Amino acid sequence: MPNDVVTIRDSIKRGEVSASEHLAGAVERWHESHAWLNALVQPRMEAATHEAGAIRAGDARPLAGVPVSFKDCFAVAGLRTTLGILPRQQAHDAQDCELVQRVRAAGAVIVGKSNVPQALYLHETDNPVFGRTVNPRDRERGPGGSSGGDAALVAAGVVPLAFGNDLAGSIRQPAHACGIVGYLPSTRCLGTGGAFHTMPSLRGMTSRAGVLTRSVGDAIVAVEAVVGRPLLPPATTATTPVVGWWDTAGPIPASLAVKRGVREAVSQLEASGCRTRQVEDSLVELAGWLHLSLVSADGGKAIENLLADSPAIPQVGELLRIAGMPRWQRPLVAGIAGLVGRRIESIAVRKTGPLSTDACDALLRARLALASILENWRRAEGIDAIVCPVSALPALRHATAGRLILAAFPCLLASLFDLPAATVPVTRVRAGETIGRPSSRDPVLRAAAETDAGSVGLPIGVQVVAVDGREETVLRVMRGLERT
Repeated sequence: MPNDVVTIRDSIKRGEVSASEHLAGAVERWHESHAWLNALVQPRMEAATHEAGAIRAGDARPLAGVPVSFKDCFAVAGLRTTLGILPRQQAHDAQDCELVQRVRAAGAVIVGKSNVPQALYLHETDNPVFGRTVNPRDRERGPGGSSGGDAALVAAGVVPLAFGNDLAGSIRQPAHACGIVGYLPSTRCLGTGGAFHTMPSLRGMTSRAGVLTRSVGDAIVAVEAVVGRPLLPPATTATTPVVGWWDTAGPIPASLAVKRGVREAVSQLEASGCRTRQVEDSLVELAGWLHLSLVSADGGKAIENLLADSPAIPQVGELLRIAGMPRWQRPLVAGIAGLVGRRIESIAVRKTGPLSTDACDALLRARLALASILENWRRAEGIDAIVCPVSALPALRHATAGRLILAAFPCLLASLFDLPAATVPVTRVRAGETIGRPSSRDPVLRAAAETDAGSVGLPIGVQVVAVDGREETVLRVMRGLERT
């Protein structure tokens, strides 16, 4: 039975297959995969069966009968918002949050909540409440995070559509790791969706709701269903975006397959009639460090407060230790790290950590200066969108996301400036692309080399960022990249 959003919706509308039959297929796939995948950790199959049974042929709602999952940061009545934190196991959801209400109104059938990292604080889906989720493409690796459970469910075919959110790549990274589409609209489109705020004092940014699907078309349909209007104008009025690109990834050099994926994506866009232009990439690191400086400005206190007396898992604990290190210690620690060959960690220690209100104000002013570079791309160079890596690496091995957190640097630009962004799968790692990194004493670069090793066949996505801030732009480039 076909398992995509559009086919399910249309078959129900025409009376060819019932919503109950489609749900039964999702339930069967969940039973077959759950023991090893561990992604749908709060199922609500009895309630979903009742809801699917109430959907009739001819239902014209845009998501009628489509099985969907939600990330464990959105309230779904009758379930819990645990955030993967032990003391929150009794945090029952009294009612649906805003996004869940809108998705229900569009006719979707919610099968449950997916797994997340502890406190949503890693690009790896593991926590003390529900345990670890694995990548459907390689069980020795993770599906990314923090929307990793949803990405795993979509990639494994359990559901065709999942709703997550993203502050630092939390939709785009899992989509890349699992070989699916991840679409992160601007705040104007879906907003936060009513998700739980893990960092309520964060200034200058917020998480945004988005979707994970197996096709670009399904992602467009899903978001349009929630916002209640078309996101793309008629094709007859379309203009072809001008696309800038780079194939670098910040502090961790991009894997060979990642660089090839970007260049192949650019070639495909050129063949479809797009004008492309390689652009200077220094903004990646400038925006990335500024983003991480803002996120760590409270010294990790918001996450520590969420954890309460619950111990952090080792990777989260190490990140919190670095975030909370007093400023007076940082020059000494960074200097020692640099002397012993830990160059990347040395830079990270200098760039992050607790900040005063005045220092945060200075960062926000610096963000305005960086925004002027984006504006220059638009006005002086005519760039509408950027195509670049999603991550420096393919899917990460288990228990390495803490050390390799900077692999997600390419995602931070769009997050810092609230730009529509997406991941589109374009290729897979080939033989011969798993070696070639220079030997290094730096433990981050050694971990990157270990990630490349054994990665043949893993999916590689590229990121699309709408520099002009328009949903139409990112969607048109996404469509140009999707392979039929």
